[in-house]
Amino acid sequence: MALRWTWLVVDSVAPVPLARFWADVFGVEPEQDDDGDWTVAVPDSSVQLLFTAVPESKTLKNRLHLDLSPSSPEEQAAEVERLIGLGATRADVGQTGEESWVVLADPSGNEFCVLSGRD
Repeated sequence: MALRWTWLVVDSVAPVPLARFWADVFGVEPEQDDDGDWTVAVPDSSVQLLFTAVPESKTLKNRLHLDLSPSSPEEQAAEVERLIGLGATRADVGQTGEESWVVLADPSGNEFCVLSGRD
């Protein structure tokens, strides 16, 4: 038996604006599926993000998060600023300040990291 990862499901009280945020992050268009949920195809990946409506807001730190890599270390700061311009905010999950990554949160409060970039 072989499994293939296809979806990362994100629950949200506001799935449409959240899907639009993540589509902007990856430079793609969100699409609505037959069930009324919203999807975002992640470029260069077989994984897609699926945004579903739930009645409750996020309350705790994520147990799973995305790590995003700029194409080079020099682009990390510019990408962080671009993401903040799209609606992300800086997030404190206990960093020491010595990390090579930057922790942000999407408009629903889901934390994600922008890594230092590939060598």
